[in-house]
Amino acid sequence: MLFAIIVGGLIGYAFGKFTGFLVGAAIGAFAFNRLKRRLVGKLQSIQSGFVDSVFAVMGALCKADGVISRDEIQMAETMFVRFRLNEEQRARARAAFNRGKEPGFDLEAELNRFLQASGRQPAFLQMFLQVQVSAVAADGVVHPAEHEMLVRIARGLGLPESQVDQLEAMLRGAHTHRAGAGQPSSADQISDAYKVLGVAPSASDVELKKAYRKLMSENHPDKLAGRGLPESMREMAEERTREISHAYDVVKEARKKSA
Repeated sequence: MLFAIIVGGLIGYAFGKFTGFLVGAAIGAFAFNRLKRRLVGKLQSIQSGFVDSVFAVMGALCKADGVISRDEIQMAETMFVRFRLNEEQRARARAAFNRGKEPGFDLEAELNRFLQASGRQPAFLQMFLQVQVSAVAADGVVHPAEHEMLVRIARGLGLPESQVDQLEAMLRGAHTHRAGAGQPSSADQISDAYKVLGVAPSASDVELKKAYRKLMSENHPDKLAGRGLPESMREMAEERTREISHAYDVVKEARKKSA
């Protein structure tokens, strides 16, 4: 704000000396506060739309196989805790989840609303899809009907089907990483690591490092927070960067052994 006051004052001084400086400083302060309110309002709108759309689509996804089980309802409640939603936010999330599981729910329209609210930022779209994959595969498994729905969601967001494969591979990697820390990576784990990084096994070391750095930059939690990602989603953003880093380590180790 001080910078805006000084700049406004200097511009005013150029036209009206001391009086112009005062007027310019006042205008600079006013412009700064107005811009700040607009930016805060925009971030709040993005965050609110993110939570509403996430749980509405989650409700539709959980009903992909024709019925919503008690386990899936418990999963949604677990997400409330994981995202650290307050009571008001939980009430909105439950309402959104119930709206999503209604027979007449328009998935494409909901995805389009989210696209508009998020400004179509790739990292936000990928995070949205990551939440859905995590929601239906808490046990490390994505069933065929759920995979088909995830592909539909990805397409609705303008993302390639490979994004679903990448996130499913990331999920499998997270489970095997936790279950077998310190154990040599299997061929399937190495294959999944390449999918997570979005490169082919034939990629050069330079291409591999470039892909890794790009993913880490795009998914940095602080950068996403600055673009409007709710603080409640930060843990998932951090989890994503950890799995990207783990995938990179798996591939580097595999290449070192085969050299």
